[in-house]
Amino acid sequence: MSFPSLHAMNPIRTLFCLMAFCLLSQAPVWAQSQKGKEPELVYVDQQGILRWTKTKQEAAFFGVNYTVPFAYGYRSVKARGVNPEKAIDEDVYHLARLGFDAFRVHVWDTEISDSLGNLLENEHLRLFDYLVYKLKERNIRVLITPIAFWGNGWPEKDEKTPGFSYKYGKQKGLVEETAFLAQENYLKQFLNHVNPYTQQTYEQDGNVIATEINNEPQHSGPKARTTEYVTRMVAAVRGTGWKKPVFYNISESPKYADAIVQGVGVDGYSFQWYPTNLMANHSLQGNYLSHVDRYHIPFDTLAAFKNKALMVYEFDAADILGSYMYPAMAKSFRTAGFQWATQFAYDPMATAYGNTEYQTHYLNLAFTPAKAISLMIAGKAFHRLPLRKNFGVYPADSVFGEFRVSYKQSMSEMNTAQEFYYSGSTQTQPLLKSKLEHVAGVGSSPVVKYSGTGVYFLDKLEKGVWRLEVMPDAYFIRDPLGKASPNREVSRIQWQAQNMKILLAELGESFEVRAVNEGNTYAGKAKDGSFQVSPGAYILSKKQKTSWAGNKKYGNLRVNEFVAPQPYASGIYVTHEPLKEVSSGQPFTITAQVVGISSEAKVTLQLNNQAAAYKTIPMQAVGDGQFSAQVPADVLTPGQISYRILAQDGEKQVTFPGDHAGNPWAWDATMAETYQTFVAAPNGQLELFNATNDRSLFVFPNLWKSEERQLIASEKPGQLILKLTAQQLPEEQTMGLQHYIGDKLKGRQAELGSFGKLVIRVRSTTGAALPLKVNLVTHQATGFVAQVSAGTTFQNIEIPLSTLQPDAFMLLPRPYPGFHPFWFTGKGALGFQLKDVEKLQIYLGQMDKATTGPKGFEIESVWLEKK
Repeated sequence: MSFPSLHAMNPIRTLFCLMAFCLLSQAPVWAQSQKGKEPELVYVDQQGILRWTKTKQEAAFFGVNYTVPFAYGYRSVKARGVNPEKAIDEDVYHLARLGFDAFRVHVWDTEISDSLGNLLENEHLRLFDYLVYKLKERNIRVLITPIAFWGNGWPEKDEKTPGFSYKYGKQKGLVEETAFLAQENYLKQFLNHVNPYTQQTYEQDGNVIATEINNEPQHSGPKARTTEYVTRMVAAVRGTGWKKPVFYNISESPKYADAIVQGVGVDGYSFQWYPTNLMANHSLQGNYLSHVDRYHIPFDTLAAFKNKALMVYEFDAADILGSYMYPAMAKSFRTAGFQWATQFAYDPMATAYGNTEYQTHYLNLAFTPAKAISLMIAGKAFHRLPLRKNFGVYPADSVFGEFRVSYKQSMSEMNTAQEFYYSGSTQTQPLLKSKLEHVAGVGSSPVVKYSGTGVYFLDKLEKGVWRLEVMPDAYFIRDPLGKASPNREVSRIQWQAQNMKILLAELGESFEVRAVNEGNTYAGKAKDGSFQVSPGAYILSKKQKTSWAGNKKYGNLRVNEFVAPQPYASGIYVTHEPLKEVSSGQPFTITAQVVGISSEAKVTLQLNNQAAAYKTIPMQAVGDGQFSAQVPADVLTPGQISYRILAQDGEKQVTFPGDHAGNPWAWDATMAETYQTFVAAPNGQLELFNATNDRSLFVFPNLWKSEERQLIASEKPGQLILKLTAQQLPEEQTMGLQHYIGDKLKGRQAELGSFGKLVIRVRSTTGAALPLKVNLVTHQATGFVAQVSAGTTFQNIEIPLSTLQPDAFMLLPRPYPGFHPFWFTGKGALGFQLKDVEKLQIYLGQMDKATTGPKGFEIESVWLEKK
């Protein structure tokens, strides 16, 4: 560690530097552990590049955060009756199976310390040590963030814990002297603590490669105090003999960046990225690749920031179920110069059925198979893509190196000579099929045809011998990103035999299939490359005998390892979202997912229109768990259709919506709920937004106060008006809303070419005409805009679709941290086509900066009219 020359510093900074130097030069000799110190694996060079100590090559690490030893993660696993060590064993195996080599978590200091910063040797610390030990067994490197500042409650109420963070909280903890002393004491004791499983301190443990001082510090007060805090905490760490890289968070308090970088002894800075923000309380619909097109770092002008290593301690495409975002994020991280990235957070398998830990995040190998493979591919991209290479602007950067992402296919893909990974069914041919050694995916490909929905892994052990691992089928039965509860199952696991066909020349059409995981006795032979397979681990071999069996190792894994969850529930459940509106006189298809049934079950659609026409239509199986039926044109007269979906499996009968058990035709059946779809008149308008019904909006800025966002009554009976008022415009100098409308267009696709104008019913509330922009954003991430003038009285403003012009659009929900770009100019579609539109944005246009006072407008509805 080198410090700047003292004569170049001001007196205060000189004092801080001397303090750090004294702590480094007079570090106490701690009691040595039994095993002693292992060599440091990495170091930060003078250009700020993290390098392997042995080879001097650039190092990169990619993985997850995971929280079972602490807080709700611990309590929820215990509440399920699961042994925490067993949960850790199983989850760490899955992390290794996905190829991750990085782990980070903010240690809940509030649970393992007292108010003075003394370390408490308790169950939480022991489990953390056990986790560190199990990660070391798998060569998953560890970066420790010793101070979280958080309480231990979320999503429950905080408990009264003994730690200094409970006493001071995040704000006081960063300014009060007694809090500084407690943290210095805690850091020394924590890093001096000997892990009973590794018999080493974290500094001695070579698998622990770095530390990040604290989690998301929100600095306030004098900037000199911030600089002092950073310097003192680093000195406390170094005072334990710590020689590994030390990181400090700079992105949480960007206004204090200049003070943070003056702190002495920091090797690098940590960042987070939530490009779709957090806590939408529902799954986001639409293409969000524009949100992750680049990672913007605003601190490059700070001299002291340069030549420092960069890490991403937390990231996620929050509230998105699609499996296309993670590799694009990894690409942007590498372009920006990051060498460590850990997703937040991997769900414990024991509780992932309900996604209760952090409802805005959802990731687990068993319960979110496509997203898990997408993150696996992102990890490969993070390791293979060159540092700081630019891949262009979306959609040009949808293909980067050996990687591809596709929003329309909800797909991530990696294709090299030795590895072929895909997060959904693909027609892509492997680059060099004869050289393949590793395949993993969901769905089918030119290498594997599979009828199930779970993940499978196919790894070559030697010529003519492969290991196959198949996870159970998984189905989203409720919105996993909606309101969470331990009693609300969101992802259903089903163990069942599925058809598989493997198309590898070296295995041929006939090969042995032998189970190797505990309790699995299957043995059989493929015919024409096809066989039936249940969840488990298998050896596929041209030879009748092979040495690959038992716990023989390959890489960080063992041949007979297999971990998968049992179902939380097994009853019949139907998942279906009705179309909002369809065209009259044109047949359309109703699809539904039905789980918890046998192959002999019958699924039926029972519907009627308002002209008393009733039909019962058998629904046909069209895929694993998927059923469909075509609604004939003769019942689709203008008005509305109502329908129910009936599932019968033997003696069991269930009707949806409502999940009603029993015979729906019985004289005493009281179920009256139905799905409903509006059938439009031949020349009918198509409503895109109505303030009375459409509440799933993103408003910018948030405008949560009662005087900022209101629903008020219109003069029309039953009609509401959305009123938005910004007392002061944010730095982006606009305000407005975004509404997803792709679902409203879907049912009238055949008619979309006949619509000629967009109509918006709106008025200004500023006392004068207000410039507004109306933006239709396509799935290619291109905005098409018209500017209108909203008067002070309600009027229907007509916008010919032919007048829309390409323009930038708002990135909503607003990416976090807020220093990321707010506007995006797409390079996708060449011309406007209504069928491509997904989102409607209405926002304030450019105004004279001299205009003062609140800005606002009231909007009643937006619709399309025929030419």
